[in-house]
Amino acid sequence: MKSKVPVIIGSIFAAYLAFVAVVVLVYEPTPDDMDWEDRQSYNNAKLTELSLGQPIAEVELLLGKADFSEAKTSSNQTLQVLFYRTHHNKSDGETTRDECTPLLFKDDKLVAWGQDTYQQYLSANIGG
Repeated sequence: MKSKVPVIIGSIFAAYLAFVAVVVLVYEPTPDDMDWEDRQSYNNAKLTELSLGQPIAEVELLLGKADFSEAKTSSNQTLQVLFYRTHHNKSDGETTRDECTPLLFKDDKLVAWGQDTYQQYLSANIGG
């Protein structure tokens, strides 16, 4: 009488391999699930897909949660700046603002991003 144990073990192993293959081929981590190096590369690639006037919700869906954010009201408009990590400065285990690209939103629409963006935000007059 032959044992069915090798057949059962072989079937379980084949099912496991099929499961792993499906996970590897289908699963894409969200930006929030990535380590800092992968997230940094991802953010750099996705910045090229941004366009002026894009809603903040759409940008957050594309880039994930910001590393830092600030907001204020200026001339009866809401200004918000989101910072996304895009470059490495020093290995200290922390993401700092100087390692991020700022994205400026006015009334929840993207109006600027890049090096001078944060200065634009800071120089906007605070109003009610």
